[in-house]
Amino acid sequence: MFGKKIRELRENKGLILRKVAALLDVDTATLSKIELGDRQAKREHLKILSDLYDVSYQELEKLWLANKIYEVIEDEAQGLNALNEAKTIYKRKNK
Repeated sequence: MFGKKIRELRENKGLILRKVAALLDVDTATLSKIELGDRQAKREHLKILSDLYDVSYQELEKLWLANKIYEVIEDEAQGLNALNEAKTIYKRKNK
């Protein structure tokens, strides 16, 4: 989700992997892995990417968080149930 989106944004801007990687202070292999979904971006990368691609920080943050959550539950038999329970708890605590 997140990786696919930032790759799409990079390609739409006509930017090469090496240039964006330098702005994020990571090597091209790391950025490639992030775009492929094999690695997580750091939160600090979100502001840089949102500014670079002229997209909402909140939208990138939402995708980034969703990706992190999915990685935790993807192979769990109770993943969806746990996600729903977490949603209930989150709502209760953030009233």
